[in-house]
Amino acid sequence: MRTWAGIAGLLLASVAGGLLFGVVYSSHDGLLMGAYMLVCGGSVVATVEVLKRQRGRARSLARQLATGVAVSVGLTTVGVGVIALLMFVSPHDGLVMAVLLIFAGALGAYAVAALSRGPLDDLRVVRDGLRAVGEGRRTVRLETGAQDELAELAEAARRMVDQLAQGESERDAADRGRRDLVAAVSHDLRTPLTSLRLLSEAIESDLVDAETRRDYVEQMSLHIRSLSALVEDLFELSRLEAGDIHWSLQRVALDELVCETVEAMRAQADLKRINVATAVPADLARAWADPERLQRVLFNLIQNAIRHTPADGSVTVMAEPNGTGVEVEVADTGEGLGDQDRDRAFEPFYRGGNGGARSRGGSGLGLAICRAIVEAHGGRIWFADAPSGTRVRFSLPAA
Repeated sequence: MRTWAGIAGLLLASVAGGLLFGVVYSSHDGLLMGAYMLVCGGSVVATVEVLKRQRGRARSLARQLATGVAVSVGLTTVGVGVIALLMFVSPHDGLVMAVLLIFAGALGAYAVAALSRGPLDDLRVVRDGLRAVGEGRRTVRLETGAQDELAELAEAARRMVDQLAQGESERDAADRGRRDLVAAVSHDLRTPLTSLRLLSEAIESDLVDAETRRDYVEQMSLHIRSLSALVEDLFELSRLEAGDIHWSLQRVALDELVCETVEAMRAQADLKRINVATAVPADLARAWADPERLQRVLFNLIQNAIRHTPADGSVTVMAEPNGTGVEVEVADTGEGLGDQDRDRAFEPFYRGGNGGARSRGGSGLGLAICRAIVEAHGGRIWFADAPSGTRVRFSLPAA
């Protein structure tokens, strides 16, 4: 398409030049000028098209520009000389025309070389930067000397490198998370499975009496329930993180939901002589939530608080408005949680410091499930400062 445009432009220029000389001087001069422009221009256009087809073999853009300028000046000079001879121009006039053409060509070459140096340097910066990225570097600086299209190319390349680095960082974090999760699951499965194997072998060996066998069967049932709870929690957490859950959002009266959940947990609290109290005003704004999932959050937090609160301690569930929604808090008088573990306590199976102690007796996924449910509602969950014990708060949007 561009080749035909060049030929059409050459024809129009030749006709225009011929008409101009025909009007100013004579028709003979007009024909000669048109023929001169057509022959010289045609040779240049033809040679340039040949060079364009050989571009795939060229390895330097600077060399291509220099070749184009040299071909243009050389062919034009030769054409001027030939036409000068045909028109019987005096040697003096022909030499003047040749010198002026060569001088104009030299000036053009200088201008092309000087103006192309900056863009070529910018191209080398982008090329070397992308080569470094391909070799694994992610801290590449792509700085150009102008605010042109090459600068836009460099900026696009820089954004690409930043996105690549971020994607690799997220991928590495996800890989580490998967490895940690597999290691944690393997650790939590190994103990009950080993116990089940030993207990079943003891029962099969007929070396234990009937009472011991019944005791072993009860222990096996306990391990089976623990494994079942672990598998169910893992399945629910994976569905929450994948968004594969249907949410039934509606207006939820927190005072009723909290009282219902606390009553369901009261028997477990009474066994440890732990007092469970509520402080939710009846006129509190309703929350916009899935009541079943919200109750799961309360159940996990209250159960966790009861589990890690000593006898004669207390657990308090309260709620209050926070301006844009409501906040719910579950506070206990247990051993508390260290500051260094608060940020990671909501990670699946995280164990460290007091966080490890707080996860005893559970699957280690309760807080992770709570965070996934709360964040799916558009809220957040965190550990509030407490002089003693633990205070877990989470926010919900108001209905």
